[in-house]
Amino acid sequence: MKAGLLVLLVASACFAPGFAADNTLTPAERQEGYELLFDGKTLDGWQGDPRLWSVADSAIVGSTFGQPLKDNSFLISRQAFSDFVLQVDVHLENHNSGIQFRSEALPDFVVRGYQADAAQGNWWGSLYGEKTGRGVIANGWAGKGETVVRPGWNHYEILCQGSLIRLTLNGLVTVEIEDTMAAEGIIALQLHQGPSMKAAFRNIKIKKLPPRPAKPVAASIPREGVVR
Repeated sequence: MKAGLLVLLVASACFAPGFAADNTLTPAERQEGYELLFDGKTLDGWQGDPRLWSVADSAIVGSTFGQPLKDNSFLISRQAFSDFVLQVDVHLENHNSGIQFRSEALPDFVVRGYQADAAQGNWWGSLYGEKTGRGVIANGWAGKGETVVRPGWNHYEILCQGSLIRLTLNGLVTVEIEDTMAAEGIIALQLHQGPSMKAAFRNIKIKKLPPRPAKPVAASIPREGVVR
């Protein structure tokens, strides 16, 4: 294929109706009601330890290299959300990370609540209770997340509506449960204590959903009991 034709094809694909560059919305997403939580350039709308978080290559980058942690540390959204669909691309270089949602911000950029988990060689697709005493609420790794996780960027979709929580990793539903531990809270990105680590996040977009009546379910029974 001639170079000129290749450039033309790539350019055409980039301007196709369903295509969106990183950290932008397609016309269809705008019509659905999605909004960006990260503009690709700044940390506006977020708060965290400035020694740990930065923007590079159109992604939020968290790193603990040269900054050992005494506790897990988070980049926390300034806005709280209740019922929504959240889309996030995650690149975990090593160790352990995750995406908090319907969570509570504690002092010193610590967070408590639901987490869509991500770990090196484990836990992708799982629902974890950060600092809740519940450990792994639902194991979405075994037979699910482990079959679709890949090197480089992975895509999480997190749906919360009433008591329904559904995690989808790279197009595969890994967790779908009813749980009433929290109905609203912040979103946050995790850096885990322990070995020096690095994680990146991009294409963070959210669509608010109408409320859904909660079903009567037990919210305080640990399901897996693995606490990290």
